Amino acid sequence: MSAETRLACLRIALVAVGLIMIFAVYPLFQLWPSGWSWGHGHSHYPMMIVGIYATLGVFLLFAARNPLEHRSLIWFTVWSSIVHGGVMAVQAITDDAERGHLVGDVPALFLIALVLGWLTPRQAAAAA
Repeated sequence: MSAETRLACLRIALVAVGLIMIFAVYPLFQLWPSGWSWGHGHSHYPMMIVGIYATLGVFLLFAARNPLEHRSLIWFTVWSSIVHGGVMAVQAITDDAERGHLVGDVPALFLIALVLGWLTPRQAAAAA
């Protein structure tokens, strides 16, 4: 894949992930709580996560304009998704009530990390 094609695909991925984080996380909590919403019952956690991911989504949309200038934000998204998904995977495996996350938000976070990590140019490639 050429550098230009990869950058175009990265822009598309950033817009898609940004829009998903802004507009889809809350509905997923409501429609599929066993796969997306933690701490079932009354918890303030879901709205805190919605706020954090919506904010990240807005900044990913900004980054899509010029991804090379925003590599640190993209790499933060990649690595925080890996760490967050990993922690959630362990919790879902050890807590029967949270098993649904192994087919919901856990693979979604790993997919985001995989796609953005694969498409984002490394520093040497970006400088060329």
